[in-house]
Amino acid sequence: MELKKNPKADINRNSGLYFVLGLAVVMLGVWTALEWKKYDKNEGYDISMNIEDQLDEEVPMTEQIKTPPPPPPPAAPEVIEVVEDEEEVEETVIESTETSQEEEVMEIEDVEVAEVEEDISVPFAVIEDVPVFPGCERAKDKKACFQEQMMKHIRKNFRYPEIAQEMGIQGRVNVVFVIQKDGSIGNIRMRGPDKNLEAEAMRIIKKLPKMTPGKQRGRAVKVPFSIPITFKLQ
Repeated sequence: MELKKNPKADINRNSGLYFVLGLAVVMLGVWTALEWKKYDKNEGYDISMNIEDQLDEEVPMTEQIKTPPPPPPPAAPEVIEVVEDEEEVEETVIESTETSQEEEVMEIEDVEVAEVEEDISVPFAVIEDVPVFPGCERAKDKKACFQEQMMKHIRKNFRYPEIAQEMGIQGRVNVVFVIQKDGSIGNIRMRGPDKNLEAEAMRIIKKLPKMTPGKQRGRAVKVPFSIPITFKLQ
């Protein structure tokens, strides 16, 4: 007769699961035994009473210092003595400086005021009476005669500087001078391309003759005059 086993009756089928569960139960018991603690019973001990109360110290009260009252003012004298002024004071009399009609008024002679001559300068183009160049006294148009005689004087005394010729320097020199109130020539100024040309222009103007001074409203005045002198190589 053959024995037949029931597959559900296999004991070793869930042995691993049972082992794990048993191991977990044992570890739980060991952990509970290690963590077990015993505390003393609380017999109504009040923790708040352990704090020291520092408010029991007495705080001294602030004392109020009384300021003594100010001393009373001195009493006024009962009787005021009046001292008589026996000294005589001389009064100062201020005399009036105004003159009366009876007093004679001294006559003051007229004071002569010296006339100051003004240093007036009138340009040649607007002056009433132009300066007269020597030889133009009888000319009808003295201004045109002045300019004509001026050009003749420049051409007559013109001399080209040798050093300027050698260096090939040429150009125009603008000359400005003043015909003084006595007819002399002064305050000569010039500007040109070279110092040698300026020096020659200065020499020519200084050789101008003395003239009859120009007049404005019948009085001699200074008259500025300008003229260009051209230096040109041929």
